[in-house]
Amino acid sequence: MYHVHESETNTVSAGAAAGLERLKAILAGYDRLAVAFSGGVDSTLLLRAAHETLGDRVLALTAVGSSFPRRESREASDFCAQEGVPQREIIFREMEVEGFADNPVNRCYLCKKTLFGKVLEAAHAEGYAVVAEGSNTDDAGDYRPGLAALKELGIASPLRQAGLSKADIRELCRMYGLPVWSKPSYACLATRFPYGEHITEERLHMVEAAEQKLLDLGFTQQRVRVHGTSARIEVLPDQFPLLLARREEIAASFAEIGFAYTAMDLLGYRTGSMNETLTQEEVERGLAGKA
Repeated sequence: MYHVHESETNTVSAGAAAGLERLKAILAGYDRLAVAFSGGVDSTLLLRAAHETLGDRVLALTAVGSSFPRRESREASDFCAQEGVPQREIIFREMEVEGFADNPVNRCYLCKKTLFGKVLEAAHAEGYAVVAEGSNTDDAGDYRPGLAALKELGIASPLRQAGLSKADIRELCRMYGLPVWSKPSYACLATRFPYGEHITEERLHMVEAAEQKLLDLGFTQQRVRVHGTSARIEVLPDQFPLLLARREEIAASFAEIGFAYTAMDLLGYRTGSMNETLTQEEVERGLAGKA
């Protein structure tokens, strides 16, 4: 049994500390573990805890593709090098996934099923029987068809199993001194398109470039949603003044990227805004992995 040090419990809530102890106990049950590592807040905590618990019996597997910003893969590689965790990159070609480009309501299911199938293959080739990923308890409350694919493939979800929420995970990352504790939430670039709107590699790169522009200007949590030739910007309400002050520069940059129009979402940033137009029937089909 692994225990949280007393000095650690003084810096985090009792709930987060208990969750970390449960997490380490779960991880200790594995002989060897491959971690699907994106470089985000959740998978960073999972990889740190797994490395702390299992030592050199941990392998990081990072997917590289058009729907993942290049800055994310660079940060993931830097973290593994810093922590001394062996890492393998998996080239993922989303456009070769049947149905992905058409962007049906079960796109996430189709993508996750193919991607994690490749992750499993890579893990098995390296001698790792189990793959773990970083979803947390908050993910169960959102529309996430990909979770069904993970379950079907037998992918482990230790953070959810340990009862850790996003807030708990940020607390623990801060306790460990990991800079990602305040990193904005991230989702793959395909989530920027309304269901049914065609996705191309070029359009994914346009979104990446537009969001990078916003990051460079100092926007923290943000999204660039795509509607045809228009870009709809979501930022936190307290950053509305900054958005308005830089509107001409942003519009000009977005035009260079390829967007004919640039708009500001008056409700601001929110997770899963593209899911707001889904009917209950579509949600049920998507969660079942059906188009």
